Amino acid sequence: MSREQTTSTETLDATPKESGYGLSELVGRLKSMGGPPAFEELGAVLGGVEVTAEELRPYVSFKEGTYARHRVHLGEHAELLVLCWRPGQRTPIHDHAGSYGAVRVLRGVMWETLFEMEEGSGLAYRSSREWTPGRVTGADVPDIHQLGNPDVSGQDLVTLHLYAPPLTSLNVYKVGRKESTSTLWMNSWNPTI
Repeated sequence: MSREQTTSTETLDATPKESGYGLSELVGRLKSMGGPPAFEELGAVLGGVEVTAEELRPYVSFKEGTYARHRVHLGEHAELLVLCWRPGQRTPIHDHAGSYGAVRVLRGVMWETLFEMEEGSGLAYRSSREWTPGRVTGADVPDIHQLGNPDVSGQDLVTLHLYAPPLTSLNVYKVGRKESTSTLWMNSWNPTI
């Protein structure tokens, strides 16, 4: 497993302070938090969890039209989701509307494309990365990115997402535009299962 977490702005240490805890123990930790975890802590939190097939089973199902979002935990300070992607499925280009998050690949290959807002020309491509099982990536405020399962992967993708505060919406962008083009509210667009 990778021991670093990369964002569009910096590289953070994702070495877990503790490891070997399961998904249910992670949910217990999230429930007991007195406030949202710091962005810098998210990589270590996801890096330390060992998700078994049995724990994951209730959260793994797929949709044909778009990726599926399965809520594991929703609390006042954080939200934990499992996302399931068929080859070729991806998010729109987006930010997290004030939330920050981390993603750990559990199965498959995830492509992440990073963008930046240029003063004169609007949103522009910055770079792309490939993430494999065990790897953790993060998106801080105001990072803009796109995640997906490459159609050439030939396999399903399952990812674990931790957001703080809980994700309520995504601001959607288009390359060359200087502002978001729309807002997707998570309770109405691609609702969580």
